[in-house]
Amino acid sequence: MARVLCLAVLLLIMPSRGDAAEMSRSSFQTSDGVSLSFLQSGRDFGGENKLAVVLIPGWCMPAAIWRRQLEAFGRRYETLALDPRGQGDSEIPATGYTAERRATDIHEFIQSRSKVLLIGWSLGAIEALQTVHMFSAAPLAGLVLVDSSVGEEPAPKPGGNFKQRLRDQREKTVSEFVRAIFATRRDESELRELTRDALRMKVDDSLALLDYPFERSHWKQIALAFKKPLLYAVTPQFEQQAANLKKHRPATQVEVFKKAGHALFVDEPERFNALIEKFAAKVSR
Repeated sequence: MARVLCLAVLLLIMPSRGDAAEMSRSSFQTSDGVSLSFLQSGRDFGGENKLAVVLIPGWCMPAAIWRRQLEAFGRRYETLALDPRGQGDSEIPATGYTAERRATDIHEFIQSRSKVLLIGWSLGAIEALQTVHMFSAAPLAGLVLVDSSVGEEPAPKPGGNFKQRLRDQREKTVSEFVRAIFATRRDESELRELTRDALRMKVDDSLALLDYPFERSHWKQIALAFKKPLLYAVTPQFEQQAANLKKHRPATQVEVFKKAGHALFVDEPERFNALIEKFAAKVSR
């Protein structure tokens, strides 16, 4: 179905829940007049030449899915999680559900910051790559792609009849998709909230996000051309793609989460956060 360290070091690196950074919500307006919402933590750590961690969620998911990352990274860095257009608390416009427009939204979101670690998950990873392709990579200190195809072989398995089921039984299909992205048991209230968020935009717009008109080689070429630090964190479905990207781009850092679901940063937040903390320390030098 489609929708989807040692302990001592972890204890030193990771915050306890009581030490979690506080979050606030803000918004900004895009160049085409759309109000986009975002969550922010670690505001006091922001500033010129200071690293900002920017998180982009996947298909129809809200910024709030990055809660554990906002809580953790906000203790050291200005951390921002975007609700892309039509998602989370952002405006639901009638247009703009293309790779080019959504990449432009990301560019406009980060352009006021001089040093960014951009982290994209699933569709958000594809849109992060499109941002790199369309705009200067100068503001980026590094890039993290989370469980998304990068155009290497083998190609992902076909999605079956997922798109048709979205048209025929949308609520049921989205609910099943939300459950399928986790390997760990989640609270029913959390699953209901994510499902509700995923149903916000019109079905045709949600389908448009699954049909970006590019050959798979487009994403591979962008990743290979990226000259700054790149981390590719995946589950087994993309493990072979990760091995091939490492072969063709040896500087790539690869991490495989063998027991996690597609939302690996939710299933294994401590491991994921420790990985990003270490990567962020490297790129912020």
